Amino acid sequence: MAKATKKQALGRGLSALLKETAEVSSASDKNADKLVGNIIEIDVNSIDVNPYQPRTYFDEEALRELASSIKELGVIQPITVRKLDGNKFQLVSGERRFRASKLIGNKTVPAYIRLANDQEMLEMALVENIQRKNLDPIEVALSYQRLIDEIQLTQEELSTRVGKKRSTVTNYLRLLKLDPIIQTGMRDGFISMGHGRALINIESTIDQLTIYEKIVRDKLSVRQTEELVKNLKAGTVAKAAKKKALPKYISDSVKDMSEYFGNKIDVSVNNRGKGKITIPFTSEEDFNRIKNLLK
Repeated sequence: MAKATKKQALGRGLSALLKETAEVSSASDKNADKLVGNIIEIDVNSIDVNPYQPRTYFDEEALRELASSIKELGVIQPITVRKLDGNKFQLVSGERRFRASKLIGNKTVPAYIRLANDQEMLEMALVENIQRKNLDPIEVALSYQRLIDEIQLTQEELSTRVGKKRSTVTNYLRLLKLDPIIQTGMRDGFISMGHGRALINIESTIDQLTIYEKIVRDKLSVRQTEELVKNLKAGTVAKAAKKKALPKYISDSVKDMSEYFGNKIDVSVNNRGKGKITIPFTSEEDFNRIKNLLK
């Protein structure tokens, strides 16, 4: 391990977003205070990857390009690690630089040392991940949701922490309400966040998927998608307005029937008084439950 160099003002954009907590240490050995706050060359074999890393996919081609750059110029921006007990460290940020360095056979990598507990590790990894420009919208949304769930931040606190407007945070989080197929399409670049925001306004999952397929098939722009959604919603409202009012003897019973079956019952009737009752179910178990109620 090389001698520690003078502390540098590195990565302060990240630490400015996070609270410095000197009183909560991730290392208890006597040498920790001599290393923390310095940049040193660390043996790559003494560094463990961050178990809280929200990024699960690393582009192999981009990684090779980074490795080639590091081979020529070295690691320009040191990685950040936290000190563990003994001669062990854990990545906080810079996993691509760490992987690329190992790829070209480097034995050591420059690293900025700091202390952090597990919760801070998760928060730092998530916030550092969010600041990157090459994330897809769903990856950002999932990181926001993890900060809310696991760090227990409010949307207001989250917006302050990541330096984004609350409306921006809300728009990302709403994307997680989309069907998983559409979320995957956004992650794979078939549609943009703008398309996703338009699709969120459609309540029916079937209608969402139908329009999603049309967007991909016909290469619709965001504006064309918004117009399509607007027309669909207008048509749904018009259809609902034209729907014939049910006779009182039926409307009075629908609520009781819905409560009995545990699902919202739909009843339609024609001009001759004939009609049908629709009882929805959500699974095989739900179907069997309703079937037993009909016995």
